[in-house]
Amino acid sequence: MQRLFSTFANGWPGFGLLIQRLVAGIALLYRGIVELHATTHSGHLQIAGAILGIFVLAGLWTPVAGVLIAAVELLWVFAGNGDTSMSIVLATLGGTLAMIGPGAWSIDARLFGRKQIPT
Repeated sequence: MQRLFSTFANGWPGFGLLIQRLVAGIALLYRGIVELHATTHSGHLQIAGAILGIFVLAGLWTPVAGVLIAAVELLWVFAGNGDTSMSIVLATLGGTLAMIGPGAWSIDARLFGRKQIPT
C-alpha cells in the first residue's frame, strides 16, 4: 500500500493538503445532502460523491477516493446535468489528491506511513 503514496507531506505542505481535503470533502458532502433532500432523486452520482467526500475528509484511502471522485464528477460533466463548473473543480481536486496524497494529517499517514522501530 505504501507504493500508492509518494510521501506524507508535513508542515506547510501538509497543512495545504489538509485544507484541500477539507474543501473537496465539504463540497462533496454538501452536494450529496442537497441531493438527498431534493424531491427528485436524479443525482445518484452526487450521493456517491458525498460518500467519497467522507473518505477524503478523513484522509482514508485518499488515492483511490481521489480517482473515484474525478471519475464521478467527470461523468456528471459529460451527462450534461445543469451547471458543470463545480464538477470540473471537484474533479480537478480529486485528481490532484490522488496524485499528491493525503498529507501527514490523515488516517492514511497513520496506517501506511513510515514507522520508527524502537531500538
